Amino acid sequence: MQPFFAQATMRLVVLLALCCLASSIHGADSTEFCSQHVKPGFPKTIKTNNPEVLKAARYSVEKFNNCTNDIFLFKESHVSRALVQVVKGLKYMLEVEIGRTTCRKTMHPHLDNCDLQTNPALKQILHCYSEVWVIPWLHSFQVPVLCCH
Repeated sequence: MQPFFAQATMRLVVLLALCCLASSIHGADSTEFCSQHVKPGFPKTIKTNNPEVLKAARYSVEKFNNCTNDIFLFKESHVSRALVQVVKGLKYMLEVEIGRTTCRKTMHPHLDNCDLQTNPALKQILHCYSEVWVIPWLHSFQVPVLCCH
């Protein structure tokens, strides 16, 4: 099976080289032309208000809430950067700001119904980096990386 993938990869490299060569022959800057294409498997910037990005951010917050001893729930307040990478599914790499809400964990409310804390003594904002792996056809998600400070 491996020789097939090696041949396919080689064909792709040759095709890209030919495209760049053809572009340079026709007067276009080959570097500019080639750099405009997304390479398979490489992360790509995605809009921070994309519904799938917002879902991934919510998964991250749910994991955070399950891993902390804080008596209040946190929820995402702002996604500042988002990348997506096609893997076995989709891997979202997010920079998310999360904030402590007015909802206590013991109440088990839906996060959409929780307001962010306004009390200065209780207000807390954390900056997090998260990786969320979504496999849509299995209705599965994992949060293998979550770092907040």
